[in-house]
Amino acid sequence: MKPWIGFAFTAMVFAGVTTVMAKQGLDGISGELGVVVRSLYVALFIGGFALLFIAATEWKTLQRSNLVWLGISSATTAISWIYFYKALKLGDVATVTLIDKGSTVVAILLAWLLLKEVITLRIMLGAALIIAGLLVISRK
Repeated sequence: MKPWIGFAFTAMVFAGVTTVMAKQGLDGISGELGVVVRSLYVALFIGGFALLFIAATEWKTLQRSNLVWLGISSATTAISWIYFYKALKLGDVATVTLIDKGSTVVAILLAWLLLKEVITLRIMLGAALIIAGLLVISRK
């Protein structure tokens, strides 16, 4: 198995754990306050990670384009998190997270349009199944 597949599955597991812990953490507070507190904790953990695992010389490899694209990504992450927490506060974990995972289809389409990534039959079938799952789960 390629290392990135293991990393992706690890991210998947922790994202699932994160959502359940976040739902617990929202008890008695607003989704807006919850996402702010969570983001502050994330900043602390990522800052510690940077100190421990990123060599000082690596910071010199940053280019303007890295900063621009990662800045845009940060803004879209913030918007995503704000609305995810608003939804999580009001909805159930299973439905909110399944709808959120529709972002996979958005990412596939944007990667095809902007990055010229190839969409294979396997990817199209997977995306269609995600959309079908979204339709099933979003109906009560």
